[in-house]
Amino acid sequence: MIDWRDEGVILSVRPHGESAALTEVFTATHGRHAGLVRGGAGRKLAPVLQPGSQVEVVWKARIEDHLGTYTVEPIRSRGGRVMGDRIALAGLSAVTALLSAALPEREAHGPLYDRTVALLDLLGQGEIWPLAYLRWEVALLAETGFALDLTACAVTGAREGLAYVSPRTGRAVARDAAGEWESRLLPLPPVLRGEGDAGPQEIVAALEVTGYFLRNHLMRTLGETALAPARARLIEVLVRSSG
Repeated sequence: MIDWRDEGVILSVRPHGESAALTEVFTATHGRHAGLVRGGAGRKLAPVLQPGSQVEVVWKARIEDHLGTYTVEPIRSRGGRVMGDRIALAGLSAVTALLSAALPEREAHGPLYDRTVALLDLLGQGEIWPLAYLRWEVALLAETGFALDLTACAVTGAREGLAYVSPRTGRAVARDAAGEWESRLLPLPPVLRGEGDAGPQEIVAALEVTGYFLRNHLMRTLGETALAPARARLIEVLVRSSG
């Protein structure tokens, strides 16, 4: 028998059989990992098994390759932070959906786990959460091998006048260096470099850039051509909030 104990964030829960729940957890040291929770569909555990909840889990299986079973104990529930808050609810759904789709199974991503917990702890703080979410998406790209390099122009090395992002390399390009390639480059919103305003409109513009790399680089390596619909719903909520 193989077993380990870890803490994690619940990503998804699906009914399995009459009373069990197939539960996917993003754990601190074992990565995105699935397991069966016996009785998970019952009244006692259903409130615990909610996407975004932080839990302590013990996973057991006869051999490493088996699905295995979880026993789950609550650490922190975040349901109260999203009830009645459109941005928080859409944001929670986007975070869990992206992690479920983008992370390889059973591969540890400790720094990203810490950033995810910190981001989820900010749910309900509408004034700062969208910017924190943007930075989390940038971290997700970096953690999965598609880091953006916006510190200097890829052509000249200049650190001033940066206005574009190369859709191929994710590197910044200065306005004066764009030349005939200007129409093919992505705009570089200042907020992506930690500059300028960080209102809803600026955040949405920056998320268009990170979304391009999530969709056309990260997801394509996984054989997918689209991002989770939950992310699109978050963008819609942010757009409405900016009006």
